[in-house]
Amino acid sequence: MVFLSHINKRFGNLAVLKDMSFHAPRGKTTVIIGPSGSGKSTLLRCINLLEMPDEGEVRIADSVVAFTTKKETADLRNRWRRQQDILALRQHTGMVFQGFHLFPHKTILENIMEGPLQVLKQHPETVRERALSLLKKVDLLDKKDSYPSTLSGGQQQRAAIARALGMEPDVLLFDEPTSALDPELEREVLAVIRALVKENITMIIVTHNLLFAKEVGDLVAFVDGGQIAALGTPADIFGGKTIKRAADFIAAMSDTLENVAR
Repeated sequence: MVFLSHINKRFGNLAVLKDMSFHAPRGKTTVIIGPSGSGKSTLLRCINLLEMPDEGEVRIADSVVAFTTKKETADLRNRWRRQQDILALRQHTGMVFQGFHLFPHKTILENIMEGPLQVLKQHPETVRERALSLLKKVDLLDKKDSYPSTLSGGQQQRAAIARALGMEPDVLLFDEPTSALDPELEREVLAVIRALVKENITMIIVTHNLLFAKEVGDLVAFVDGGQIAALGTPADIFGGKTIKRAADFIAAMSDTLENVAR
């Protein structure tokens, strides 16, 4: 479903992703964990090419985009074809960010309808019916005519999830979807994601919430120093059947959570 092969990404002299290869299987939830600055969010943004890798290949469904350090032909036709390839790959993905990125001047219903109407060119009535169905799925049907500024953070994030689903993506990407929320609002959003897991939607989730990662992940990837240092089932990663670095990180995070609970 999602294949990344030998991805390298640098910001100036800083190598953020280092020869990283990654596979997220169809219909499964892959959770990405790791320390701050390890490259988790950059990895996610390389999947839908919000960040362009310096080298490597990204493949989603039948779309492939390859990157190389060699100078590419500046021919306008080749540049146009490459841009079309990038746009085609992005249409396979739906992205839910840390911030909500809703259009402030549009209602929640209009936010969800915007992509299918403008990008997918679907029929307005079909788009409206699906948007209403998605709002019901995330328990926001009564907010369809509201503007984002009138909603809580949790409600805005649920609307953002509905908007991503409105594009009917092959893979749904979550970048720390609850990091900006307080615990009560976080529970609202996590409940929606748990329901999506049961629908066998292909999802890749970057999260700092290890309990949630352990609960919903079919696979857990531990990223450290720009590489996937460990990959396995939750039982493998959280049950001690992993590398020492991952075990130490999980233990440290667990200790922090216990201290906060006290």
